[in-house]
Amino acid sequence: MNSTTKCLLPLLAVSMLLSAPASSGESKNIADYTLRVHIYSKDSTTFYSGRIVEESKGEGRGNIFDGDDVHGADFNFACEEKLKASFGSETYRAKWKKPGKELTVLLPIFGQTNSFFTCELKTDLKDFVYTRHNGKMSSESEAKYKRWMAKHQYDPVHGKDMPTNADPADPESVRDDSPPQ
Repeated sequence: MNSTTKCLLPLLAVSMLLSAPASSGESKNIADYTLRVHIYSKDSTTFYSGRIVEESKGEGRGNIFDGDDVHGADFNFACEEKLKASFGSETYRAKWKKPGKELTVLLPIFGQTNSFFTCELKTDLKDFVYTRHNGKMSSESEAKYKRWMAKHQYDPVHGKDMPTNADPADPESVRDDSPPQ
């Protein structure tokens, strides 16, 4: 090995470390992710190298469940994998990277059991909560949404992942994001 090669090896090692994806260093320990995120909608562009996803970038809307609080949020993201909107009342685990401003979301790698990737969402918290009625996106006050959550025993942060007690005769009890009982 010549002296030029010896000098370049440390520089190559440093550049490889600096170019590694930021999210790969994030903890994927489920216990670290105490928040829940419901993604209603997202628009994205996916970039490929051949047939392999390199990055997915976009924006969306959802609700963030943080302890006893729930907030609507608009967000933008750049992920190493495709970000999928929530199905039904499904939520994803998350944690604040910068409280109120940036979340790290733990997302499943589809087709692989107990495998996850992380994605950073830059958030703009709202003073309302997003909902969907009759296929249309709308909003309501956090207080009204919390009353609905209590009535239907829906609290994803505390393991109550499926709303219950929906009454099809009561339009306030049935939402497109919560299956009727």
